[in-house]
Amino acid sequence: MEGLTDPEARVRTRYVDLAVNAESRDLLTARSTVLRSVRETLFAKGFIEVETPILQQVHGGAAARPFVTHINSYSMDLFLRIAPELYLKRLCVGGVERVFELGRAFRNEGVDFSHNPEFTLLEAYQAHADYLVWLDSCRELIQNAAQAANGAPIAMRPTSDGLQPVDISGVWPVKTVYDAVSEALGEHIHVDTNLATLRRLSDAAHIPYRAQWDAGAVVLELYEHLVESRTERPTFYIDFPTSVSPLTRPHRSKLGVAERWDLVAWGIELGTAYSELTDPVEQRRRLHEQSLLAPVEIPRRCSSMRTFCRPWSMRCRPPGASAWASTGWSC
Repeated sequence: MEGLTDPEARVRTRYVDLAVNAESRDLLTARSTVLRSVRETLFAKGFIEVETPILQQVHGGAAARPFVTHINSYSMDLFLRIAPELYLKRLCVGGVERVFELGRAFRNEGVDFSHNPEFTLLEAYQAHADYLVWLDSCRELIQNAAQAANGAPIAMRPTSDGLQPVDISGVWPVKTVYDAVSEALGEHIHVDTNLATLRRLSDAAHIPYRAQWDAGAVVLELYEHLVESRTERPTFYIDFPTSVSPLTRPHRSKLGVAERWDLVAWGIELGTAYSELTDPVEQRRRLHEQSLLAPVEIPRRCSSMRTFCRPWSMRCRPPGASAWASTGWSC
């Protein structure tokens, strides 16, 4: 037997796929090796691993639609977690200075080649750190995992001719969001570029935007269409507009941008990190502004806002945070 080649049959009968395709078995082994390597790298840095609730009364930690379920014993609706963030931050407040969770997250949204409703998520928090610390830590996590799975710091890139090795060794490029968008547009923009100019540039590039968006939201849309989707090799894009980074500390020396980066490769976001905003007053203000953008979800968002801001009202060590989603796979 040459193997199961029909893509739909491979997904629907995964056990048959594993039985007849050595490549699928190798992928399963490689995934296990990657997860083990991620844990070992974090353990070596002094992190501890925890498990936080998957069934939650309040959904938070990301702007995503949750799956809703019901617990009969309490006659109460619960949500499958969209991220473990709120619980991990409580651990930070409690004095756990290096903590991570590697587990499943669930988002009831669209499905495409880069988005699955159920996926594995790594989220880690480190006190006395910032987003620049995580530039090196994230790269080390991925390169170590590639070394463990492939015997070298290479990633296996699917192509029409099969898997092709891509060298991911060394230091990866770092670009600011505004510089990257300027390069893609062929016209310089910066944090003070007015909304009318950004709309004109979006129209010229045939990129749609909404009337209620501010300048930061338009810049983010330009970035996603002109930069993120066209990036092949691993690249860190740093310093996003503050208005689209509500959980992030403002940049220490640049007005209008936040200390946040996204890691992008092969047209998709692989990870994100930021210096945490730990000022509860400013955090509450930003989350309230966000809640006004989605009137239908205001009650739930306000509940999440109270749950999120209360721990920060205590004395808290300033953490740097990183969330990295790995490829989801299930039998």
